[in-house]
Formats: sequence, C-alpha cells, structure tokens
Amino acid sequence: MFFLQAESLSKRYGEKLLFQDVSLSLYQGEKKALVARNGAGKTSLLNVLAGVDGTDSGIVRINKDISVGYLQQEPALDPEHTILQAILQSDNPLLNAVREYEEALITGVNLQPAMDQMSHLHAWDYEARVQEVLTRLKLTELQQKTGTLSGGQRKRVALARLLISQPDLYILDEPTNHLDVDMIEWLEEFLSGRNVTLLLITHDRYFLDRITDEILELSNGTLYRYKGNYSYFLEQKAERQEQTAVGAEKARQLLKKELEWARRMPKARTTKAKYRLDAIEGLQEKAQGEQEEAAINLQVRSQRLGSKIIELKHIAKSFGDKMVMRDFSYNFRKGERIGIVGDNGTGKTTFLNVLTGLMPPDSGEVETGETIRIGYYRQEGMKLKADKKVLEVVTDIADIIPTANGELPASQFLQHFGFEPPKQHVYVSQLSGGEKRRLYLLTVLMKNPNFLILDEPTNDLDILTLQTLEDFLGTFSGCIIVVTHDRYFMDKVVDHLFIFEGDGEITDFNGSYSRYREQKLQEEKAAITSKTKPAQTGATSKEPSVVPPSKRKLNYKEQKEFDLLEKEIAALENEKKKLTEKMNSGRGSHEELSEWANRIQVILEEMDSKELRWLELSERE
Repeated sequence: MFFLQAESLSKRYGEKLLFQDVSLSLYQGEKKALVARNGAGKTSLLNVLAGVDGTDSGIVRINKDISVGYLQQEPALDPEHTILQAILQSDNPLLNAVREYEEALITGVNLQPAMDQMSHLHAWDYEARVQEVLTRLKLTELQQKTGTLSGGQRKRVALARLLISQPDLYILDEPTNHLDVDMIEWLEEFLSGRNVTLLLITHDRYFLDRITDEILELSNGTLYRYKGNYSYFLEQKAERQEQTAVGAEKARQLLKKELEWARRMPKARTTKAKYRLDAIEGLQEKAQGEQEEAAINLQVRSQRLGSKIIELKHIAKSFGDKMVMRDFSYNFRKGERIGIVGDNGTGKTTFLNVLTGLMPPDSGEVETGETIRIGYYRQEGMKLKADKKVLEVVTDIADIIPTANGELPASQFLQHFGFEPPKQHVYVSQLSGGEKRRLYLLTVLMKNPNFLILDEPTNDLDILTLQTLEDFLGTFSGCIIVVTHDRYFMDKVVDHLFIFEGDGEITDFNGSYSRYREQKLQEEKAAITSKTKPAQTGATSKEPSVVPPSKRKLNYKEQKEFDLLEKEIAALENEKKKLTEKMNSGRGSHEELSEWANRIQVILEEMDSKELRWLELSERE
C-alpha cells in the first residue's frame, strides 16, 4: 500500500535551485534515508513532503487513511506548556487520560477520577508505553516549562511526542541529534520494526547502515536512488561517479573535434552543418559531467607542541550535592586522541570547561604548557550575528590566515571550507544549520590550534563534511579530545576513552568505542545471568560440581523475544500494582471490583508464563 507519492517537485530558495523535477514514493514498511551536503535542500524537501511548506511545481500525495508524524530539525513548542502537556496534549482521548493521570500523580489532586478514566478507556497499557518512552529519553521533570529547555531537550520532547503518538509514517529530520548512545540504540531498535515506515535525514552512519533499505542522495538538484543500506550506497555512488567521469572524458574528446570543425567552417549553414553546431551545446554540458559540490580542504597549520602539554592534578568539581569530578589526575601526552563517553548530565562539558580554564575547579590544579594553543569547538556553537555576511565573520578575526601551504586571504580560505564566492556574501541568517556549524568549525581551526577539543561536532554536519573532518583529524599532529554521540565518528577518530560513570568517577578505557560497548554489554548480560541463578546452600556447595552441557546461544529471533519479555513483564507488573491500589482504595463499585480482580488474575497468569520463558532464555544468554 502506498503511503506517499511525490511527482516532479521543484523548489528555489531565492536564486538558488534546491531541487528540480524530483519524484519519489514510499510504501508501507519501507525505510528510506535522504543524504546530501549541508545547504543542498534536504530539510526543504522534507518540509514539502510533510506539508509544512509549498513547492514551486509538482505534487505530493499522501494516503488519506494514514497518519504522518514529522520531527523537525528545530521543533516548535509552546513555551508556556509543561513537558507533560507538550507530549500528551492531544485530541486523542487515551493521551488526554494518561496526561491527566500523570498530572494527578504529580499534584496529588483528582487522582481517583483520573484512575477511573484510565480504567474506563483501558489506557493502562498505553500509559506503560508512555512511561517507557519518557524513561528511555530521560525526560523526568515533567512539570518544567518547555520555554526553559535547551535545544537538545526540546528535540527529545518532540521526539517523545512523536513516538508516543505512533503515526503510520515517520518523517524524521536528524532524530539522533542531542541523544546519548543508549537513547540512539533504543531508537534504532524501535525504528527497525517491521511495521515502521520511515523517511529520515541523519548523519549517523551506523544508524543509516542498520535501519535503511534505500538511500536517496540529493546532489545538484537531482535525486539519485540506491537500493540498500549506507555501505551499499558508498559502493554504488563511487561506481556512478566513475562512469560519469568516463562519459565526460569521451564527451570532451568529441567536443574538441567538433570545435575544431566549427572553427574551420564558420560560414557553413547547410542543414547538416547547423545540426552539428547545435549539438556542440549538448556536448559541452555532457563534457562537464556531474558537477560535484566544492570539496572541503581542512589543511591548516598546527603550532609546535612542547614537552609539557596539560596536566590535571587532583581535580574536584561539584554543583551543590552533585559531584562531577572527584580527585581526577591525568597528564596528557603528545598525539593523544581521547573520546569522552557518559550519560547526559554526568559532567562531560563541565570537564572541558575546567580543562580550558573557562570554569575553575573546586580543588586541584590545571597546569598548561607554554606552547599549547587550544581550539575549543563548543556544543552550543558560536554566537553568529544574523546580519553579518559569511566573509565578514572570518575577516573580523583575521584577513590573512596561515595554513600548511602558506598564507591565504580570508576569501580563499573560505573556499577551502566549501564556501564559494557567492555564498561568502550571503547573510548568516540565510545559512542552513549545518552551514552555520561548518562556519563555526572554520573559525576554530583558522587559529591553528595544537590541542583540539570538539564537543558534539557532528550535530547538523553532513556526511561529506564529517568524512573530511575525520581525514583531517587522522593527520592532525596535536592532541584531540572528542565528545560525541556519533559512534562511527568516535570509532574512526579516537584510540582510548574517558568514561564518565557518574558521581564524579572517571575511568580510562584503552580501546575503541565499539570495543567498550561490546565489553559493557557482556558485563550487563553476566550480571543478569548471575541474578537468575539460585544461591547455593552450604550443603550443596560441598557436593562435587557438575559442568552443565553446553547450550546454544540465542538466535536473532529469540534475542528479540528475550528483550521484549523484559518490557512486557515490567508493564504487567506496573498494571497489577495500579489495579491493586484501586481495589484497596474502597471506592469502586461491585462490578468494578469484580472486573479489577479478574484482570489481576489474568495478569498473574500471563506473568507466570512470561517469567518462565524469560528464565529459560536467560540461561542461554
């Protein structure tokens, strides 16, 4: 069944053509991703498809029997709404019942009527799903006004609202931005479901690889299709560009001959001669081949590092009762590439601010070598004035920039970062989110740092820019510290990690991010298994141990069943608890008490069955 069809879409932004004669379709169960350079029109195309914006020409058809959920890159929320209202304010009676129940739990007012309404609408299962989404996205302060939230928090609120509403078609613009890795992996699993139909923009290449079945590339206003995931897309794109280059070279040779003929016979006006003259224009276009967007060149001059880098001595930092760093010491060495990992709120950005001197520690010392020049790319970005032109942003810092290959004027330096002359005279307010981030990165690197700190550098950057940045960091001779939720980027750039465990504890892990995650998952499985094994008594411990026969590991289907059972058991337990509370309140009618008691009996039977199956599978985990 078709969900969405678009035919011959075209759109301009001022004089710039974003896309022309673009057609695409989306059928039930398909998962497609849209990739392109920043500023190429990805978000504009999603806005057209989702009905948020119009198009210059073409038509979009959406199946009238389906619902569409659109997560915008910068969601608009009513600043006076609480988080709970923003997520659950709806015409849907179930959502409203859950919201009123959650508000009653917080305030302690009208709890019984809210519970009665939940039971009347059979909304307890729905409430369990709401709780899972809120827990996974770590949204706890439900009475906080959305107007006080950071950009990342607003994105999570909008994502929670969308996931809870469960539309038939998901259209998502950078859904992984501002999520930590646990959230991303949970979202990855959710969107991988068979019944999910999806069109998304994301720079997360692991996410693309594991979810999508087709990649749509928007390049120079044209849409190219690649059946398969991100890895297949890379292979097929390389083949397409190679074939285009061969065709362009043949066209150039033929064009050369035709131009020589035209010069020899300038007065020829026979039908055949005119035909050959008209064909020259077509050959010229073909000889140019596919016009690749300007390549980005991050070659900058790095200052020499002395023998002393940065040394942290017994650093401690806390905010009230919350400890962020506890007696942490570390001596940085030349060429180190460190990734910082930890849940949101564990103090990663605070650590960077202390390291760079923007925030003093409560105790301890930060000793910095004389040759150290820090380049700090901050998560919140640069405060760019909307009425400044791109070129002015750079010339306000320096007119001439030293690079690895000599000095460059600001205009040429901008071209190395993909800002061609026309774009240099555009106002900052006209740039896409990714272009603003790239401009900010440029201002950090143009100061030629030898100790580079990147706090969430991947947000809003396109994949090509990320690839270029990764290549640059691979040859960077100074020290690097990276905080990012992008697992692919982390694996490619860093060689060991600082793990922020919480409560001020920081551990050093020697290895890649993927290796760390693999080890952590193994430890979690071992902990679950140990909890399910009965404790040995003194008598049995004296008996000779018997080695059990080897059991096969869970296959993919069984592992999915095992993960689902944990969620189902928790939801049943939650429902049982609430029904028990209702029965103990003494406020229900005879019919209601009978209904609740029968439901509790069914829940207990279901829990017994599911727990037995969970134990059976856990022994093979």
